[in-house]
Order: sequence, then structure tokens, then C-alpha cells
Amino acid sequence: MLKVTGSGAMLGVLNLLPTTVFAAAGDGDAVKEETAPLLRDELSLYTAAPRQESRYVEPEAGQLEESVATLRKLLEPYTDWCRGTYNHIKPKVQRAVRFGNDTYSYLKDPPKDFYPRAGVIGFTGILGLFLARGSRIKRLLYPAGLVTVSASLYYPEQAAAIAKSTGDSVYDRAVRSYAAVEKMVKPQSKAEKSPDSDTKP
Repeated sequence: MLKVTGSGAMLGVLNLLPTTVFAAAGDGDAVKEETAPLLRDELSLYTAAPRQESRYVEPEAGQLEESVATLRKLLEPYTDWCRGTYNHIKPKVQRAVRFGNDTYSYLKDPPKDFYPRAGVIGFTGILGLFLARGSRIKRLLYPAGLVTVSASLYYPEQAAAIAKSTGDSVYDRAVRSYAAVEKMVKPQSKAEKSPDSDTKP
């Protein structure tokens, strides 16, 4: 059992009890003035401080950030080269993958008499290698020529389309090379003619 003694403990207990406080009345003769209600902004607690303009200050780069920036600058040419090489190779790889998929789907369900025709075409290539003894040019021309002839016999429409596109590309390249040679020769002939025309009165 706890025994409380002394006036200090009693004062502490009295502080916990609720008490009512009455305000002192003013002079009875004084006239009461009506005060207008205060706005929230007029109270000192809610007054806004003057607006300060804030400005962003770039933090100083640390040693790690500087080393990373230096490494980036050193590696930038290599990454550009890798990106350019990837962009150059990517279409070719996609074309090869597409060609492989088309070939697989074609061989999965081949048309009638495909394998006998492929055997004959392959045999003519081997025959061309057999006939092309001696020079290297014959080793290139004979098998390629015999394979082309036998393939064009079995697939005339495709052979005609390939021959037409090849002929067009050869003609186009011949015209371009002729124009380039003509462009190289004509300025020289104009340069030769111009000194003669300057000397004439």
C-alpha cells in the first residue's frame, strides 16, 4: 500500500483536476467596443513570409561521377562504331533468317518432283567440276554454267525473271560507269580548250 505524505504530492494531484477560471470584469462604466472578426491572414500565426526566389544550384560532381564521365567520353567512339556496325549487319541477318525460314517451310512441304530435279542440278555441278580439269577459270565457269543451264530447264519462269533482273542491273551499272568515265574525261577536255580560247583575241 502506497502512503502519500506531504503537501507537494497534494499540489501535483490538484493540477490534474479540471478547474474553471473566471475572467475579471472590467469597469462597469466603460463602453464595450464591438470588434470586427479578424481574418486568418491578419493573425500573426498565419502570416505568410515574403516570397523568396529559389534558384537551382548544380551540385558539384564527385570523383566517381567525374571518372564515369571520363570513361564515357573514352568509350563513345567505340560505342558509336558498334552501333553503326550493328545497324549495318542487322538487315543482312534479318534477310538471312527470313531466307532460312522460307527455305525450311519450302523444304518441309516441297512441290512434286523437287528432289529429283535438285539431284539432277547437283549432278550437273559435279559433272562440271569433273570436266573442268586444269585452269581455275574452268573450275569456276563449267560447274556454274552447267548448274545454271540445268536449273533453267527445270525452272524456266524463275530463270527468265533472274535473267531479266540481272540484265537490268548489268545495263544500269554499264550506264553509270560510262557516265562516270565521261564526266572524268569531259572536264579535262574543257580545261584543255579554255587556255586556247583565252589566247585568241
